[in-house]
Amino acid sequence: MDLTFVFPCLNESRTIALCITAVRQALEADPSLNYEIVVADNGSTDDSRQIAISLGARVVPVSQRGYGAALRGGIEAAEGKYVMFADADGTYCYEHSLELYRATSKADADMGIASRMKGVIEPGAMPTLHRHLGTPVLTTLINLLFHGKLSDCNSGFRCLKKTAYNTWDIRASGMEFASELLIKALKNKASTVEIVSGLRPAPVDRVPHLRTWRDGMRHLLFILSERPRLFELKGLVLIVVATLLQAVAAFTGPINLGGLNIFNIHSQVLLMLTALLGTQIYMLSAAMFLQKTEKPRPITRRLIEMDEGGLFFLLASLLAAIGLVITWLVVTWALSDFKNLSFAGPLVVWMHFLAVPAMVAFGLLGVHILRKGRLG
Repeated sequence: MDLTFVFPCLNESRTIALCITAVRQALEADPSLNYEIVVADNGSTDDSRQIAISLGARVVPVSQRGYGAALRGGIEAAEGKYVMFADADGTYCYEHSLELYRATSKADADMGIASRMKGVIEPGAMPTLHRHLGTPVLTTLINLLFHGKLSDCNSGFRCLKKTAYNTWDIRASGMEFASELLIKALKNKASTVEIVSGLRPAPVDRVPHLRTWRDGMRHLLFILSERPRLFELKGLVLIVVATLLQAVAAFTGPINLGGLNIFNIHSQVLLMLTALLGTQIYMLSAAMFLQKTEKPRPITRRLIEMDEGGLFFLLASLLAAIGLVITWLVVTWALSDFKNLSFAGPLVVWMHFLAVPAMVAFGLLGVHILRKGRLG
């Protein structure tokens, strides 16, 4: 089998016949092409399955719900050397199916993408927010983080070499399947090609499966989850820079630099907040490394693998130090009849150098709990 065309399907009785017929007309322009059409049914309660069978498609039931789950089930059942897929909502230019297959197979590429952004997007086919913000931003982010040269990361019309796909370990069950497929391909140095395609409006009364903000966030979270080292570096830089400047502020006191009064109490509070933000970002990366094959920097690896006894004494020491500062502050306040305290500047410095290590320690506690759960 040269090619399997997969349609993910959930109650698409209004459009499934149009889609199957359009794909057949396109692919049969090449009599030598041996192909099949598979409908990966995700639990339809309408006549989608019966319509597909009547038009000669092979229906594969997929019990796990979700766009990605349906496609994974369809691709796993595919018998073709190449697997092409597109939504069954009538919005894609299915007449480009043969062109997409030829472009992918001729280049011996691992993935071919029919770019909507390079083609004609008909009025009403794509929401303005998706066209000018969502898709361009996510595409740019993927290109920057994973060294891609894509124009449309959210295109649901693609062609895959099945042997390559099988090595990418695709797991997403939802709409983020589209992003995972691209990112895993790029991380595996897969070859990709694009053709110019487009997009048409869906039937007016069709209920869309896509939920803009939820699915957009799922795409973004997946993209960022694949680059823990980005968070690791940014977090470390924020912690180190803010802490060094805090130390300078504690040593010099407020100074005038080019007409600006810096290192006063307001600057110190901002520096502490910056360091705390950096700590959160850094510990997020440490947790992410537990789920990824990407290796952390040596300092992060040593923290993740810290001996449990060392972690206990680190937590105990920091809690004791914070308790001593609080006790000293309360006693001093009480001795002055609970008024007229003027320790704001020194207190910010002390809290900076106690709060940042404390947040790292408690973050490590969470990481070690997750690590213990993962390792059993």
